Amino acid sequence: MNEMPSPRQARLLGHRDFRLLLTGAAAAQTGSQVTLVALPLVAVVVLDATPFEVGLLTAAETAAFLLVGLPAGAWLDRMRKLPVLIRADVVRCLAVGSIPPAAALGVLTMPQLYLVALVTGVATVFFDVAHQSFLPAVLPREQLVGGNGALETVRSSAQIAGPGLGGGLVQLLGAPLAIVADACGYLASALLLARIRVEEPRPEPAPGRSLRAEVGEGVRFVLGHPLLRAIATATAVSNLFAAVLMAVQTVFWVRVLDLSPGAIGVLLSTSAVGGLAGALCAGHLARWVGQARLIWLSTVVTAPFAVLWPLSGGGAAVVLFGLASGVVLFGAVAYNVAQVSFRQSVCPPELLGRMNATMRFLVWGTLPIGALGGGIVADAAGPRAALWLCAVGFLLVPVPLLLSPLRRMRELPGAGAPGAEEATGEATATTGETVAVDEAPGETATARENAAVNDATGATVAAGPAVEQIAASPTTH
Repeated sequence: MNEMPSPRQARLLGHRDFRLLLTGAAAAQTGSQVTLVALPLVAVVVLDATPFEVGLLTAAETAAFLLVGLPAGAWLDRMRKLPVLIRADVVRCLAVGSIPPAAALGVLTMPQLYLVALVTGVATVFFDVAHQSFLPAVLPREQLVGGNGALETVRSSAQIAGPGLGGGLVQLLGAPLAIVADACGYLASALLLARIRVEEPRPEPAPGRSLRAEVGEGVRFVLGHPLLRAIATATAVSNLFAAVLMAVQTVFWVRVLDLSPGAIGVLLSTSAVGGLAGALCAGHLARWVGQARLIWLSTVVTAPFAVLWPLSGGGAAVVLFGLASGVVLFGAVAYNVAQVSFRQSVCPPELLGRMNATMRFLVWGTLPIGALGGGIVADAAGPRAALWLCAVGFLLVPVPLLLSPLRRMRELPGAGAPGAEEATGEATATTGETVAVDEAPGETATARENAAVNDATGATVAAGPAVEQIAASPTTH
């Protein structure tokens, strides 16, 4: 007999606007996962791109976070978030939708792929920052962990279904035509978001405040907060080396392991099971070990599996690649649910856009650097050497977290909680006074924090940063 949904799951399922947000995320994520397989194959197989050109393509997808990442947050704090989400989806639909007709007419080139990647990247910057800032307008604070868990579940589910679908479409229709699924996903997301009816007041900009001053306020909040600073550093390191993986994995699969598009799709889908498991388990793990411990423990346990990437080979040995991706992705998703929910709860509402944009600039700004570096190393020494660089880099990810106050904490302080840091980020990393250390869960967390962590069981409401994770890589927010 099927179990009835828990009260917390029912609250999320019964929230009409959140259902639309979740379903839109599912449509867009599934399409993006098809492009995860198809776009690099267009470059490698159709246009015979070099490893450096593939790395440059990956860098173009993420360069927008360096170009407009910081001002995007200040702009978004001055406007309603929902119209931005809809427009960004429309722009991404038109951009990726230009690839199939160009290929059919025989005029597709690498410069067009770079341009498409750059345009979709800019739209994604605004979409992702607005998405994280919009969720607190849809759900009450005590349901944010459950909401983020549900979004992570949608993304993880898409990472399982999408690549397999993409690999099949590439083999059946060819890589360029398979990208139509991505354009359709963005269009469906825009249509679903347009039906959301949440009342979102237009923010009132502070008189006499310049864009530069508002950007600086977001940067000071993040860098002045010891926990956010540690999270930003660890995530930046993770994304730097995840970008190396993203830049070289398709070249490695096609030219070293000689995998077919269908096999690549199956490999990605299989490894994405780890991400789904991470989304489903994040709430239970947060209650078991504590939300603060989950942030650093998830990386300590899973990052060493990255050494299996360069050790993988053809035939049965390709399983090592899938195992490494699955385990690392499990840790990345559990980490994301815990730290993104904390960021949303600790930040004042008027700073959410700038806080999220600052975090994105710091942690996603390393992506184009890693992608270019991966392409250069793969060109000079081969894809396997680049994977070794990636594996060594992942071993460094837990270091900033273990050197921070997080290592001595069980639960994370929420905004306004007793002992929590002031919103101005004036707490220091040396006092250790923000929360009690290693005590019983009920003795250190506020009632709101306990409710938020418990509400992560809503993550089982699947329909998985998006929050903003790239494709099926272990990239974090």
